[in-house]
Amino acid sequence: FTTSDQHQSYPKITHGGITAAILDEVIGRAIMITDPETFGVTIELTVRYKKPVPTKTELKAIGRITQDRGRIFSGSGELYLPNGEVAVEAEGRFMKRRLDQITDQDFSTNEWFAPEGELPGEIHL
Repeated sequence: FTTSDQHQSYPKITHGGITAAILDEVIGRAIMITDPETFGVTIELTVRYKKPVPTKTELKAIGRITQDRGRIFSGSGELYLPNGEVAVEAEGRFMKRRLDQITDQDFSTNEWFAPEGELPGEIHL
């Protein structure tokens, strides 16, 4: 994943909420390795910020399951800078859910992404 200036908080630094969201997704979806029809819905997530994450930098995210107890699983993950340093760490607990338990809508695979013309060019705060 490569962040852009749209993801910045301080000039040229990726917002911590963006990096937390990346790890939340990577850890929560790690359950799909063993159960492809299951999603992880976040119960709690603890994030530790170790290094600033520059924008326009290719990042590597790794997530794993550390404990699986039926409906609830725990996991951890890291976000790596190009030099191999860990910039952000996270651990959390997640509840297993099928897509039909998360939403009552029918989705096709193309609905997981915003159509190119609908991406915001700028965000006003």
